[in-house]
Amino acid sequence: MRISSQFDSGSITLKDIDEAAGIVSLRLRPDQVSDPMVDIRQWFHFRLQGAHGREVSLRIAACGDSTFPGGWKDYQACASYDRRHWFRVPTGFDGDTLAITHTPERDSIFYAYFEPYSWEQHLALLGRAGDSPRARVIDLGSTLDGRDMNLVRISDDGAGTAKKQCWIIARQHPGETMAEWLAEGLIERLLDKNDVVANRLLAQAQFHIVPNMNPDGSVRGNLRVNAAGANLNREWVSPSPERSPEVHAVRAELQRTGCDFFLDVHGDEVIPYVFAAGCEMLPSVSDAQRAEQQRYVNALAAASPEFQTEHGYPASKYSEDALKLASKWVGHTFGCVSLTLELPFKDNANRPDTVRGWSAARSKQFGRDTLDSLAAFLGA
Repeated sequence: MRISSQFDSGSITLKDIDEAAGIVSLRLRPDQVSDPMVDIRQWFHFRLQGAHGREVSLRIAACGDSTFPGGWKDYQACASYDRRHWFRVPTGFDGDTLAITHTPERDSIFYAYFEPYSWEQHLALLGRAGDSPRARVIDLGSTLDGRDMNLVRISDDGAGTAKKQCWIIARQHPGETMAEWLAEGLIERLLDKNDVVANRLLAQAQFHIVPNMNPDGSVRGNLRVNAAGANLNREWVSPSPERSPEVHAVRAELQRTGCDFFLDVHGDEVIPYVFAAGCEMLPSVSDAQRAEQQRYVNALAAASPEFQTEHGYPASKYSEDALKLASKWVGHTFGCVSLTLELPFKDNANRPDTVRGWSAARSKQFGRDTLDSLAAFLGA
């Protein structure tokens, strides 16, 4: 048997292989960064070869000391033979070791924390968007590793003058790949000239979509940070080209265009629900802004059965450093509805799927459904 992870978003450390017993001993690899003080361990993505037809126990040790140990409770790992169709496999956690028990049906199989979204997929998404007369792919600058920071601007005339400025950013935390899957579904629907809702929205709004806020972390196989070790969702008060060029570039463009609606899409490792976190804890938020936020949350609940409001973060969770977060900084700066949207790594406990759990397909569909909530909110 052989384990490898030297590919886009690959991440694992091999300790030992016991061929006779069918046991593979592994450890989580920390996020790859230039800052030695950063120790984030959660994301994994690796390939197993040579186990066709035999039961294998893939044992990832010390998961109890990972960044989000609560994420392993009731968690099932993702697997794929072709990297297109993913399914969940039996996984157990004893408080220390995450054990994936599986009998591969082929010579080669990939396992991942969640369905990956590769850099090539990202570039292909930009290419498809650029083919549409409704969209422009805007260059915002470069990352620390020299990758492109791009924004997809979508409007009814392709060049972009409209009344409302709607911003959606995804994947500030690179391992939260469900966020870019959502962005893909949203972009594809906006570009569909036969979609009535998309047409109505684009008649009165311009969309600015950043499908991947953290290209370097994505390719490096990081869960949470960029190449410098910066958590981009704590950089919005004072981003710098040296530490957080991604936020620095996007924030400058956001200030140039203005913002009437903002959505920052993430994934939550622990909470098995789809939920949103708003700006209600900010002293600067007016009663009118709170009412508008609630009106949008109600519209989102009506647009998708996946969304719920019972489970989520308490309003006090980020009270001390709130303005460092994208949605809080935007809500404070522009006085608009500005939310963090969280999708699960595990499953939606209200609508469980025993085969795929929460998946790329469900993320994409939720992205499409988000346009229905925006249409209701904007009266389109």
